Amino acid sequence: MKDLSKDSVTWLEVGEEAEGQRIDNFLLRIAKGVPKSHIYRIVRSGEVRVNKGRVPAEYRLKIGDRLRVPPMRTAERPSQAAVPARDFEIAYEDEALIVIDKPAGVAVHGGSGVSFGVIEQLRRARPQAKFLELAHRLDRDTSGLLVVAKKRAALTKLHDMFRDGAIAKRYLALVKGRWRNELQHVRLPLLKYLTAEGERRVSVNPEGKASHSIMRLVARWENFSLVEVELKTGRTHQIRVHLAHLGFPIAGDDKYGDFSLNKTLQKAGLGRMFLHAAKLALPHPLSGAPVELAAPLPDELRSFTEKLDKNEPRTYGQTF
Repeated sequence: MKDLSKDSVTWLEVGEEAEGQRIDNFLLRIAKGVPKSHIYRIVRSGEVRVNKGRVPAEYRLKIGDRLRVPPMRTAERPSQAAVPARDFEIAYEDEALIVIDKPAGVAVHGGSGVSFGVIEQLRRARPQAKFLELAHRLDRDTSGLLVVAKKRAALTKLHDMFRDGAIAKRYLALVKGRWRNELQHVRLPLLKYLTAEGERRVSVNPEGKASHSIMRLVARWENFSLVEVELKTGRTHQIRVHLAHLGFPIAGDDKYGDFSLNKTLQKAGLGRMFLHAAKLALPHPLSGAPVELAAPLPDELRSFTEKLDKNEPRTYGQTF
């Protein structure tokens, strides 16, 4: 990354990694710590130029564009050494995207008290990669398939597909209680709010955003059920809140779950939330070819279902 805090003008040439990005967003990305108001001022005033001419903030960059960027005081960048490189299990990779089988307990990105996450560790492990960006997110305690774009064109298309529901996402969740219906559509609006402690939470509320989950029963024991959840919308904490609201909290959920049960489950060997992003099906963002991926249950979740089989009679579904 160029040093923009020096006294002279910086000249940049747009490569594939920035193609199609708005110039204001590009500048905000490369000038960490510079206020948005300053970025928009230097664009409006013409201090930033593209191919020697003025452009509006919504101008989308093209490969080969030459950018004139004036000196800007940027925030001191944290040492990269503080972010450990990490290789994650790869479910799929080509020139446009990587699909990672994310372990539980790892945030997808830094922020909110977390210094770094999957994306920072992946960039550290692949210093030669010009572009790596999250196409969507998973909760820290959720394991499974996570899509990372390697090209901006792929990222833009993936964002469109996630927004338009063109990507089929299916999760496995172990819930408290005996789920009855083999197939159930859940349409409950979800509203974000902050607790008195300032923590983000979500609740079912008629003033919230429309949310749609499709639940399929996979297995059932005396006191627990394993359900597959297909997301038709992608609201924050959607699966967790829908299930908790219906009276079937996810085992190990520390925000919306049964806290007394969670303590018992920890003693029984389940030390995390039982929620796993198990399947993805999507048209390839560049070629359009179908891509179907699956991530098996992690060992700690599979082991817990095996314990259930030993301790409780399975009343629905096959052993797996």
